[in-house]
Amino acid sequence: MATDPAATLDFVKSRIDILDCVNRYTRGMDRLDRDSALSAFHADAQLEYGVFVGSPAEFFDYFAELHRHHHKSTNHNICNHVCELDGDTAHTETYFAVANIGASGDFALAGGRYVDRFERRDGRWAIATRVCVGEWDATPGGNPMAETMIAKFREIVPIARDSSDVSYQRPLAIPAERLGMRMTV
Repeated sequence: MATDPAATLDFVKSRIDILDCVNRYTRGMDRLDRDSALSAFHADAQLEYGVFVGSPAEFFDYFAELHRHHHKSTNHNICNHVCELDGDTAHTETYFAVANIGASGDFALAGGRYVDRFERRDGRWAIATRVCVGEWDATPGGNPMAETMIAKFREIVPIARDSSDVSYQRPLAIPAERLGMRMTV
């Protein structure tokens, strides 16, 4: 079977650019580096994190303050990454685990999935819509803040092990009634 070298190169470059976006985001959040974290998103992107729905800039400001107040460090680990390309749109599902050292030295471990709709605009791949699916909390002895956040994630974005899961939604969208939602933690 013959393949078009230009199409193959575009496919490979797109996959690398998309995964680089995911990695820049996690590095930016771990370092509280606003420019790095926001570089993964289009400015008009919409993000759903259970306890927060809004723009990338609003998201960073909300979570950076939470991390500054509650954590000495965070460490996001990117795991499985699935990417379906369709022209200038891509749908991805990226598993993550995040370990936090709390302000008082306590340890928290939680994880889930980033479900993203990427768009390539003017040659640049970035996230246009993100839904974070919080799935588990393995914090030794429990962590009230993590438990509250995971419970809220599950309430807003339920976990499904079939095609009703948000990762199958095309196009990925956040319900209008959820936009602007914030929870104080």
